[in-house]
Amino acid sequence: MNTKSFRINEIFYSLQGEGHNTGRAAVFIRFAGCNLRCSFCDTEFDSYREMTASAIISAIAAYPARFVVLTGGEPTLQADEAFVDLLHQHGYEVAMESNGTRPAPRNLDWLTISPKPTHNAHLTHNAHSTHSPHLPYTPHSLPPNELKLIFDGITVPDDLLSQFPAPAPLLYLQPCDTGDAARNAQLLHDCIAYIEEHPQWRLSLQTHKLTGIK
Repeated sequence: MNTKSFRINEIFYSLQGEGHNTGRAAVFIRFAGCNLRCSFCDTEFDSYREMTASAIISAIAAYPARFVVLTGGEPTLQADEAFVDLLHQHGYEVAMESNGTRPAPRNLDWLTISPKPTHNAHLTHNAHSTHSPHLPYTPHSLPPNELKLIFDGITVPDDLLSQFPAPAPLLYLQPCDTGDAARNAQLLHDCIAYIEEHPQWRLSLQTHKLTGIK
């Protein structure tokens, strides 16, 4: 078995809280490390323990679901096709949540891309910009199944969708959780209004926060 070591922040069992697969029981493998530092990020992903692929397989075998979500941080910094193959060999359906700045393994069963605007060498989020992120797609890249954009009150950039190859992904807008209840209520209101005017988008809510689960 592959003895490569991965930096794992945590492995936990819950329901998928966002996007198309909302409500599905899933084993989450959270990889440590990210190449972005978004101001609104609500995930602690810097701490980790080293785990081999076999140790990860043993850990996730404790849970009944056969749906695995590779998340982070940014999972494309570590997860590769060999690791996805190993999960497939053990009977798992494999999804990944990525910021889209790096190519994802091509053998994923589901790919969610949540792109973030970039404005400097450190790729820092700026809530007042409409600049689209650069997405490194080539003819050999895996097309995403869904695009999940964090809605912080700005207009969705016109050139964003043109960066994705056919077939077109499902489009989700998710109101940003700012930590301020009044601001969050306004963003939800504005997000719903935006979708009513742009019906190609769907609303994504962080249902794990609404229901009080992890």
